[in-house]
Amino acid sequence: MRLTLSLAAILCATTAIAQDSTDPIKLTLHDWTGQLITTQLMGEVLRKGGYNVEYVQADYLAQFAGLETGDLHVAMEIWETTGREAMDAATATGSVEVFGPTGMQAKEEWWYPIYMKEKCPGLPNWEALKEPACAEAFSTPETAPKGRYLGGPVTWGGFDEERIEALDLPFEVIHAGTDAALFAELESAYQRQAPVLLWIYAPHWAPAKYEGEWVDFPTYDEACYTDPAWGGNPDLAYDCGKPFGDIWKVGWSGVKDKWPGAHKAISAFSIDNDAMGAMITEVDLNGKTVEAVVADWIAANEPTWSGWVAK
Repeated sequence: MRLTLSLAAILCATTAIAQDSTDPIKLTLHDWTGQLITTQLMGEVLRKGGYNVEYVQADYLAQFAGLETGDLHVAMEIWETTGREAMDAATATGSVEVFGPTGMQAKEEWWYPIYMKEKCPGLPNWEALKEPACAEAFSTPETAPKGRYLGGPVTWGGFDEERIEALDLPFEVIHAGTDAALFAELESAYQRQAPVLLWIYAPHWAPAKYEGEWVDFPTYDEACYTDPAWGGNPDLAYDCGKPFGDIWKVGWSGVKDKWPGAHKAISAFSIDNDAMGAMITEVDLNGKTVEAVVADWIAANEPTWSGWVAK
């Protein structure tokens, strides 16, 4: 009897797996630690479910072309703050699907260490940055007398140059080459109490480790990015702060038909800011590899992820 039941269970499982293609599911990797963790968490859970997974390095915004054609399959982090326009344009084609929120809430904005308020006392109000003395306090030899804003890698988007022009800010954007370089410069400046104004995002360890504030720009509205007449500058768009909100999972719309079980698992994936921030800390500050942190999470959270891939 036991043999019969075991055989039946195997046949049932085999039938369920047979509904999904054995072709590799291609998950995109980008250039910041949290996204590498999120993607490899999903990938390793899919492997636990018997799926063939391949990781593919891809540009954050340019990847949508591959998702539309089906050459790429899953992107685990599209931030409401920087990727909404590209995501909406891709889903409008019908070839890209939103698999739902990741559970994480995104915030990305200009940020400064608290010690800079002595030199620019009007902060966090963005209008303080218009003052020549404040801009000069944030300047470097390469930008003086303009202030220096250290942006993320240029592939992240974010419309910082457009915001500076629309709000008439005496600042120049200098882009960090990598995520690691961005935060290495913050660490160096903070230790020296040196001027720095830069792109900080959450979930991340930096807002918890360093005392500082985000600049308070005019509140984002969709019209701010599309209608120049909206906001304080009647001639230019982007005269507001960045949007806040969900981090989304998206992918090729063919995933649901080719890998229906994987589609279910990806849609079910959820993790919060605190859990992700702790894992990013382990990698960026404590020297663990992404693979080790992912393996630790998999081992400690089987009751959670096993439900995502349950047949």
